[in-house]
Amino acid sequence: MKYLRHAGIAVCNVPGYGVEEVADTTLCLILNLYRRTYWLANMVREGKKFTGPEQVREAALGSARIRGDTLGIVGLGRIGSAVALRAKAFGFNVIFYDPYLPDGIEKSLGLTRVYTLQDLLFQSDCVSLHCSLNEHNHHLINEFTIKQMRPGAFLVNTARGGLVDDEGLAAALKLGRIRAAALDVHENEPFNVFQGPLKDAPNIMCTPHAAFYSDASAQELREMAASEIRRAIVGRIPDCLRNCVNKDYFLAGTVPLLPPHTAPPSLPSQPPPPSSYSEGTSPRMNGGYYGAGGGGGAQAAHSTTPGVPGAPPPAPHDAPPAPPPQQPPPQPPITLPINTPDPANHQIKQDNSDVH
Repeated sequence: MKYLRHAGIAVCNVPGYGVEEVADTTLCLILNLYRRTYWLANMVREGKKFTGPEQVREAALGSARIRGDTLGIVGLGRIGSAVALRAKAFGFNVIFYDPYLPDGIEKSLGLTRVYTLQDLLFQSDCVSLHCSLNEHNHHLINEFTIKQMRPGAFLVNTARGGLVDDEGLAAALKLGRIRAAALDVHENEPFNVFQGPLKDAPNIMCTPHAAFYSDASAQELREMAASEIRRAIVGRIPDCLRNCVNKDYFLAGTVPLLPPHTAPPSLPSQPPPPSSYSEGTSPRMNGGYYGAGGGGGAQAAHSTTPGVPGAPPPAPHDAPPAPPPQQPPPQPPITLPINTPDPANHQIKQDNSDVH
């Protein structure tokens, strides 16, 4: 990123990609933890027979009712918000912790906000992680924070593997401090179930970092990336980009603003006639879509034609209008050759043969 910043290269991402898929997967994992569907299905596959209610009770021991339980969400971004709205439909009481959001977001979504991670862990029956990974929250869930959770709580992680300390989680699962956990992301990927601290941990469900994928999301990813590339080609970087992660470096003046690829090297002194206008090539337009001068709303129709009422004044950087043409000074009368010695004959009509 540092090299790209100094080179003046814009870096973009697709933050809206896979939001619904990850949120759906999170709810799927939560439901599996509450209803133990994953473990019960494996028992049937392994050939276990259930001949009476006692065997069912033994196999399904640890199943819980959802309605009335509290789901704690760490990080209320796009995915966290989608999970919260889905969880409310199942009867969860949803609380969240996110120190980066302004006050009032909880009122717009009908959620309960807590202002410390400790409060969220203490109040939650199930904790779901939806925050990014940085140097401040590495191993956010560790031996110390697990002790702040309710005994027998569930843990779900579909965000980043480095948020959870595998050794602390394995110890808590073996002691029953955490009833069950579901992980779609892991600190070391690809995850190997036969290696690492979690290989002998009970009541854990792991998936191969696949929460983001669906046939629809795979197509959506390509479309979003292609649309951003098109905006970079026809517009002015970085103003035209929607998801430029290093736009602040451009706006701070550390790198020059990049003009559109189709912009001419210099501005003409007069606007082009309407018949010669070409979208994406006009120096007064940003890629043929928005005004580059930052003058406010859309440009009025025919406002580039001189003399039209409502035409905007020229921008400060435009060339000054050409002065009106000056009338040439009067010239002395030209004496044409005539074929008579009469000096008063200069008013005789010229013959076409005398004009050269």
